[in-house]
Amino acid sequence: MDIQRKVKYEHELDPGFLAKIKRLSHCEEIDRCIQCGTCSSSCPMSVYMDHPPRQIIGFIKNGYREEALSSFTVWLCSSCYTCQVRCPAKIKITDVMYALKREAIENKIYPHRFSIPLLDKEMTKLIARDGRNSEMRLILRLYLKSFKPFNLLKMTPLGLKLMKTGRMSLKRNRIKGRKQLRALVKAIKENGK
Repeated sequence: MDIQRKVKYEHELDPGFLAKIKRLSHCEEIDRCIQCGTCSSSCPMSVYMDHPPRQIIGFIKNGYREEALSSFTVWLCSSCYTCQVRCPAKIKITDVMYALKREAIENKIYPHRFSIPLLDKEMTKLIARDGRNSEMRLILRLYLKSFKPFNLLKMTPLGLKLMKTGRMSLKRNRIKGRKQLRALVKAIKENGK
């Protein structure tokens, strides 16, 4: 039987985590969270979450970086903004969830072969390279990189219907000024570090 310690000591906490999430989410109001639970009771996905949004905000405020970033909650947020609209402290909870997702992706703290962070990476690559998202290429890359190529067969009837109606195409969509786009993306990456 593997017994694990549940308590963290103060030296194990990340005192700069709150400031970093404030900066990334542009939400200075996180400190005002009174742990009322309005966000958690409003969230349509909270029944599936390992930690409700209220607890994630608590993790952030108290420096529990690993717990917040490794939580499945950030990946289940459907970005419906219900929590944010109903929050009495006006905390931008959805923006905080986006910041946590970006931080988790950057630090590679997410379930492997999980489609959401993989989708984010692949879509970002396609847009940075071509200036547009090609749905067919994105779907192919997603299924191949998630090691689920046989799931493509299940999606074939839907894909054929979408191609037949002109909703999805095999051709690569590109913008004209790709060189300028790449220079812009490079400048953003350099300034972000």
